Amino acid sequence: MRLWGIAHAVDDLYQGLVPASVPYFVLERDYSYVAASGLTLAATLGSSLPQPFLGVVVDRYRAGWMAAAGVGLAGLGLGFSGLAQPYWAVWALILLSGLGVAMFHPAAGKAAREQAGESTAAMSVFAAGGSVGFFLAPVLATPALVAWGVGSTALFIPPAVLIAYVLHRNRHRQRALAAAASKSRTGEDRWRPFLVLTAIEVVRSVTFFGVSTFIALYWIRYLDASDVLGGVALAFFLGGGVLGTLAGGRIADRIGLVRTVQLGGVLVIPMLVGLRATPGPYAPLLFALLTGIALNIPFAVLVKLGQDYLPTRPGTAAGVTLGLAVSVGGLISPVFGFAADASGPQMVFLILCFVPIVTLVLGKFLTEPAGSPPQRVD
Repeated sequence: MRLWGIAHAVDDLYQGLVPASVPYFVLERDYSYVAASGLTLAATLGSSLPQPFLGVVVDRYRAGWMAAAGVGLAGLGLGFSGLAQPYWAVWALILLSGLGVAMFHPAAGKAAREQAGESTAAMSVFAAGGSVGFFLAPVLATPALVAWGVGSTALFIPPAVLIAYVLHRNRHRQRALAAAASKSRTGEDRWRPFLVLTAIEVVRSVTFFGVSTFIALYWIRYLDASDVLGGVALAFFLGGGVLGTLAGGRIADRIGLVRTVQLGGVLVIPMLVGLRATPGPYAPLLFALLTGIALNIPFAVLVKLGQDYLPTRPGTAAGVTLGLAVSVGGLISPVFGFAADASGPQMVFLILCFVPIVTLVLGKFLTEPAGSPPQRVD
C-alpha cells in the first residue's frame, strides 16, 4: 500500500500541476479564461474518456504494466508542456499527460484493492496518495512558476521516470498477487447503484475542478491578493483534500460507506458558501481548507464502494471511480470559463455553492454493498 500510495501521489501530481500552472499561462501568455479552461479540458479528455475502456483491458488481460507506463507518460507530457510555445502544442502535451493518468488508475486501483482487502482505511491510504499529489503540485510548483515561469514544468519530469522504473521492477510481484486475488473474487455485479455512485462522483468532480481551476484566480483577481497567496489558497484546498480522504476511510469503517458519502455531501455546501461569502484575502483560507476536507471525505469511500458493487470487475470500477468520474468535471471547466469571462471568477464560486445539492438527492439512492459487516455507531 505504501508503494501504490506513493505512485498515486506522483501520478496525480501531474493532474494537480494543470490547475497550478493555468494562472501562470494566463499571466505570462495572456490566455483568456476560456483558453485557460481549455487546458483543463485537454487534461480531462485525455484522462477521463479512455479510462472505462482501459479498465476493461486491465480486468480481461491483467495489463498491470499500464501503471508504470501511465505515470511515465503523465510526467513527460506535463513536463514538456511549459516548454512548448504554440497553444495547440501545449494543449496536445497536456492531453497526452491526461492519457498517461488514464493508463495508471485502473491498473493501480485494482492492485491497491487486492492488497487493501475489505479495509476502507487501508484503501484510503492509496486514495490519499492522489490527494497528496494534488496538494504537492501548487506547493512545489508555485515557487518555481513565480521564479522561472511556465517553462519550469520541466523540473517535474524526473519523479515520473523514477516511479515508472520502480513499478516496472515490481510488476512480477504484483502479477502474483493479482492471480491469487482473482481466484477468490466472487459476487454479483450491481450496476444500478454503481451508476448512482458514478453520478455522485461526477458531481463531486465538477465541484473539485471548478474550485481547483479558479481558486488562485479568485484570490488574485477578485480578492486582490498576490500570486503567491493565490497558490497558498490552492494548497489549502488540496491539503484539506488529503485530510478529508484519510478521515473518510476511518469514518466509513465506523459508520458505513453510504452514510459517509452522504455526510460529505451535507458538509461541503456550507463550506463553499463560507468560501464565497467571507471577505478579505486571509480569512477565506480557512474555508478553502474546510471545503477540501468536506469534498474529499467520500473520495476513498466511493472508490471502494464502486469495487464492492462490481466485485468481478475491479479494474473497470477503478477506471470509472478513480478516472472517468473524477476527471469528467474538467469537461465543465469551459462553462465556468465563460462565466468567469463574463462576470469574473467570483461568479464561478457562486455557481459552485449550488452544485453539491445534486449529491444530496443522489445519495438517497445508494445502498450498502451485499455482505457489508455491521458498522459501529457508538
